[in-house]
Amino acid sequence: MLTRLSVPFRLPTPRPVCSARYLNSSSHSISPSPTTFVSYLRNCKSLRELKRIHARVFRAGLEQHENVLNKLVAFCADPSHGDLRLAEHVFAHARDPSLFVYNVVIKALAKSGEFEKAVSVFRKLRERGLSPDNFTYPYVLKAIGCLGALEEGEKVHGYVVKSGLEFDAYVGNSLVDMYAELGRTASMERVFDEMPDRDVVSWNVVISGHVRRRRFDDAVGVFKRMLVESNARPDEATVVSMLSACTALKLLKLGKEIHDYVNKELICTSIISNALLDMYSKCGHLDVAREIFDEMPTKNVICWTSMISGYVNCGQLDEARELFDRSPVKDIVLWTAMINGYVQFNRFDEAIDLFRELQARRIKPDKFTTVALLTGCAQCGALEQGKWIHGYIDENGIQLDAVVGTALIDMYAKCGRIDEALKIFYRWKIHDTASWTSIICGLAMNGRTGEALNMFVQMRDYGFKPDDVTFIGVLSACSHGGLVKEGRQLFSLMTETYGIVPKVEHYGCMIDLLGRVGLLDEAEKLIEKVPTENDEIAIPLYGALLSACRLHGNINMGKRMAERLVKMEFNDSSIHTLLASIYASANRWEDVARVRSKMEDLGIKKSPGCSSIEVNGIIHEFIVGDPSCPEMYDVCFMLDKMMYLLVGSEESKMG
Repeated sequence: MLTRLSVPFRLPTPRPVCSARYLNSSSHSISPSPTTFVSYLRNCKSLRELKRIHARVFRAGLEQHENVLNKLVAFCADPSHGDLRLAEHVFAHARDPSLFVYNVVIKALAKSGEFEKAVSVFRKLRERGLSPDNFTYPYVLKAIGCLGALEEGEKVHGYVVKSGLEFDAYVGNSLVDMYAELGRTASMERVFDEMPDRDVVSWNVVISGHVRRRRFDDAVGVFKRMLVESNARPDEATVVSMLSACTALKLLKLGKEIHDYVNKELICTSIISNALLDMYSKCGHLDVAREIFDEMPTKNVICWTSMISGYVNCGQLDEARELFDRSPVKDIVLWTAMINGYVQFNRFDEAIDLFRELQARRIKPDKFTTVALLTGCAQCGALEQGKWIHGYIDENGIQLDAVVGTALIDMYAKCGRIDEALKIFYRWKIHDTASWTSIICGLAMNGRTGEALNMFVQMRDYGFKPDDVTFIGVLSACSHGGLVKEGRQLFSLMTETYGIVPKVEHYGCMIDLLGRVGLLDEAEKLIEKVPTENDEIAIPLYGALLSACRLHGNINMGKRMAERLVKMEFNDSSIHTLLASIYASANRWEDVARVRSKMEDLGIKKSPGCSSIEVNGIIHEFIVGDPSCPEMYDVCFMLDKMMYLLVGSEESKMG
C-alpha cells in the first residue's frame, strides 16, 4: 500500500540552456525562437559570447524583433560586459526601435562622455514622433549641460514642460543640474523653487551647483533653507559640498557643526574624512586635521596631499616634507604641492632639488609643476634656471597653454628679459585675458610705458575684457611714465565702463603716480576717499605718500604721514628711516637725531639691505653686515682691487 508523502512534491528546476554550447553546435537545423534568444542574452557572460548570439540573431532574421532587439541593445550598452560600438551598430540598423532602445543608447552615450552623440540620438527620437519620458530627459539634460549648449538646453526644457514632466523629481533635478552646469544660476533657482516635492537630491544639486560656480555664500544660504524648510536630512553629498563652501569662506564654526552632525548621524566615509581634513587644514587648525589624518584607517593620495598642503599653507615646510617622505604613494599632484610650498616660502634651491628627484624617479611633471618652478624663478630672478625649465617644457612637449604661457611671460619679464617675453606672447596663437594682462604688466615693470598702453588698446580692440589685474598693469605703467592724464582716464574707465571696484593696489598706483609728479595734496585727498575696513589696507597707501614726500622734500606732510602710520601701530623701520631721510634732505639734523633716538628707545632696527645674483645657475644672496658668506673674503678682495683700479684710472686722467 502506498503511503502519502509527507514532503510536498516539487518538479525539478530546469537547467538554463547553455547558449555558448548551443551556438558552437552546427547540428541544429531549427532556428531558436525569440524567447530562446532572450534567454541566451540573459545568461550571456562575455563579449565573445555576445557577438556569437548577435550573429545567430542576424542569421535567424530576428534582429528587428522588439523583445530581442531591446535585450540585445541593453546588453551591448552595459559597460560591465558589453560593447558600446556594437550597441550603436545594432541601433543604427534597427528599422523601428522602441523608446526603450532609444533610452538605453542615450544613457550609454551620456555616461561614456559621448554627449554630442547622445543629443543626436535624442533628436532622431523626436523626428520619429516618439514621446520622451522621465528616463529619456535626465541623460539628455546631462549631455547638454556638459556640452555647454544653453540654447539646446532651453529648447529641451520647453519639451519637458509641454510633456508635463517638469514636476517629476528625477527630471526636475536633472533640469536644475543642467542649469548649474551651464552657469545659469537664476534659471537653476527658478526651476528648483517651482518643484513641488524637493528631496535631498534636489537640495544637493542646487548646493553643489553654487559650489561649482564658486558662489559659496549662496550655497550656505540654500543649506540653511534646507534645514528650515525641508524634512530632507543632509547626506554625504550635502556634507562634502558644504565643507567645500566652509573651506572657501573660512567658516570654521559651521564646519565644526557639520563635523558634529557627521559624528552623530552619518558614517564618516573616506570622502567625508578627506573633506574634513581639507577644511581644517585650510582653516589653519592643523592639530584637528592631523587627528583626522592619523585616525583614517586607509589613506589615499588625496588625504596625504591635503595634509601636506595644510602644513605648506601654514609655513610648516619641515613638517610637510617629513610627511611627504613618509607618503607611500606619490602622484604628480603631491610632488607639485611640495615643490610649490618651497617656492612659496622662497626656498627655491630645495624646490629645484625636489624637481630633480622627481625626474630621477622617472615621474613625468605636468604643467603645474613647471609653472610652480617658473614662479620661483620669477621671484628670485633666476634667469638661467628659468631658461632651463623653458627648455624642459619644449623638449618634453608640454603644451604652451594659457597657464604655462603666462608663467613664462611673467618669468622673463621679472628677470628683465622683456623681449623674450614678447617673443613667447607673439608665438602663442591663442590668447586670453590672463596672457594679455601678463605681457602688459611685464612691459610696465620694465619701464616700457608706451608699449604697455598700446598693448592695452590692442587687447580691447581684439574684444578681450580687461580685469582688475590688467588695470593694475596699465596704471603702474602710467606711474612709471608720469602720465597723470592717462592714469586718470584709465582709473575712470575701470570704474565707470567696466564696473570694477578699485582695490588697494589700484589706489596705490594712482597715489604713486600723483606722488611722482608732485601732486601730493591730490594724493592725500585720494587716500581719504579709500574705503578701508582696517588699517592694514591703508598702510601701503600712506607709505607710498611718505616716499613721495621724501622725493619732493615735503617735511610737514611727511611728518603727518609718519605719525598716522605710527598711530596704526605700524612701527616698521622703513617709516622712521624715510622720515629721517626727509629731515636730512632739509639739513634738519636735530630732527634726524631725534628720530634715530626714538628708534633706539622703541627697539626698532633698520632691516639690513640685501641683494642677489645668479652665477652658473646658482643664486647667491648678500646681506649687509653678514660676515657668514663663505666667499666674503674673495668678494672683498675683488672689490678692493676694483676700487684701486678705478682710483688709479681717475688719478691718471687728472694728472
